Amino acid sequence: MNTQKAVFSAPLDASSDAELVDLAIAGNDAAFSQIMRRHNRLLFRTARSILKNDDDTQDALQEAYLRAWRALASFRSDARLSTWLVRIVVNEALGRLRRRGAQVLPLNAAIDADGETLEMQMQANPDDQPEPSAMRAQIRQQIEARIDSLPDSFRTVFMLRGVEELSVEETALALDIPDATVRSRYFRARGILREGLSRDIDMAIGDAFSFAGQRCDRIVEGVLARIAHERESSCS
Repeated sequence: MNTQKAVFSAPLDASSDAELVDLAIAGNDAAFSQIMRRHNRLLFRTARSILKNDDDTQDALQEAYLRAWRALASFRSDARLSTWLVRIVVNEALGRLRRRGAQVLPLNAAIDADGETLEMQMQANPDDQPEPSAMRAQIRQQIEARIDSLPDSFRTVFMLRGVEELSVEETALALDIPDATVRSRYFRARGILREGLSRDIDMAIGDAFSFAGQRCDRIVEGVLARIAHERESSCS
């Protein structure tokens, strides 16, 4: 008994998922709020990957949380809460696509398309992408900054060979260096750029579809309001 009281009286942000579930089942809305805040980004990104629209994703996320709240008693503490919640939000997102009449490919379906076909699919409908010209300008600035950071002896070779697309021979003649030097410096410059841009991309991917601050607050407040309304309706 004392142990249970100690666990339940601990700060919610330090409580385990299983402890939060027990509290939420007992009617502690602050515990369910903590569950949402802890898993909001994961579930938003999951639903966003299916629906590809922020507003639709937020609606699906709220509905998924309501479904989870109603089914909390069925959650098995030996399972991971995050996995259980992801399944709920995936089903909600896929259900929304089906209700629109969209063709839904099961997530466990085999992908037969080759690399070229997949690349063409990713390039399709460029107008669906937000502000494509602004995105291209940002990417160009990033590449230009990386080129500027190349060592002096590599940068001019890369500029002539890679950007201006001069031949090896033309570049060598213009800079008065051997062809082999042009090849080696160009090869090394490309490698440096790839490594730098790869790090930039890895860092950017970690920040993609961020879900915090006001958006996170809106989801939590919206779900708690609907829970309160549902409770009132059931009591009346």
